[in-house]
Amino acid sequence: MRLVVASEDDPRRVEVRAWLEDHPHPSGRELAEAGYVAPHWPRPWGLAADPIHQLIVDEELKRAGVRRPANPIGTGWAGPTLLHAGTPEQQERYLFPMLSGEELWCQLFSEPEAGSDLAALRTTARRDGDAYVVNGQKVWTSLAHTSKFGILLARTGPENAGRAGISYFICPMDAPGVEIRPLVEMTGVHTFNEVFLTDVRLPAANLVGEEGAGWALAKVTLAQERVSLSGEGALWGRGPTHDDLLGAVQGGGGLSDRVMRDRLTRVWIEGEVLRALRLRSLGARVAGKPAGAESSVAKALADEHGQRLMGLAKDLAGPAGMLAGPGPLGSDDPLWHYGFLFSTALTIGGGTSEVQRNIIGERVLGLPK
Repeated sequence: MRLVVASEDDPRRVEVRAWLEDHPHPSGRELAEAGYVAPHWPRPWGLAADPIHQLIVDEELKRAGVRRPANPIGTGWAGPTLLHAGTPEQQERYLFPMLSGEELWCQLFSEPEAGSDLAALRTTARRDGDAYVVNGQKVWTSLAHTSKFGILLARTGPENAGRAGISYFICPMDAPGVEIRPLVEMTGVHTFNEVFLTDVRLPAANLVGEEGAGWALAKVTLAQERVSLSGEGALWGRGPTHDDLLGAVQGGGGLSDRVMRDRLTRVWIEGEVLRALRLRSLGARVAGKPAGAESSVAKALADEHGQRLMGLAKDLAGPAGMLAGPGPLGSDDPLWHYGFLFSTALTIGGGTSEVQRNIIGERVLGLPK
């Protein structure tokens, strides 16, 4: 199954190829100013590209071996919100350094008592003249230790105001009163953090949108317009795939154990179902249809698939699977071991499997809340 995006002589493809010939090793700033980091964004930050144009840019960058700057929270969450509700001054200050990867961003949403129930957050922001004084704690903040700014949800209204009392801020991560503590994973990698906010003074100019409109803006960040040829890796689009596991087994001489063969067959079928779902979703977007609940269906399936894939890979390694290095049937790719440890997070991060099934039940099946 293959989606044909556009012909080789499509003028938009020719234009991108010509630019890449002139910029064979573009910097992040050059890519941003050309509109190729987020082509779906409006000019001057993007190209106001439709889905087909976005995919053309995606294909040509991959063909040339050019990678966009990595700033997932910035370009995926903060940027769309600033485009929607930010002031011209905020857009001018933050968007190009965000797109170029010069300034990384993190997300200060979840709290110890407010994860999936985000409306229960307790961090407060009290107006004091021309500033807001912020106090509270955030947790599971990816990349807080390397980020320049964070998008912050804090309560500016009374606690009983619920969603109506939440506001959206830009928080410099080096501001006085911001303390970042690492949460080291069992993979040995430090990605997540606790963030403590003690009398942090944020200029009123760092408020995004109107006071009390934070909940609505948080939902804006979820409505993405980007279309891409996303990866098929089992670790949220990265890492090994079901095809990689099958290739490792075939390269190792196959399997004689019928139970293991059955498990491998089931995992491979799951991977193909997910591939078909991605193409279906991509085809719908190219045809101009709005994104539906496919993302929740795909995530609910993909997360559990990733855990089964990595668990099977570890079992196929046999006794050597007790060690950090070896992969299935003699493979020495360290991503298999890392993926096995990391995969426990898949059904929690980015919205738990239970939350995804609630979305599917309500929006697809029409079940009561």
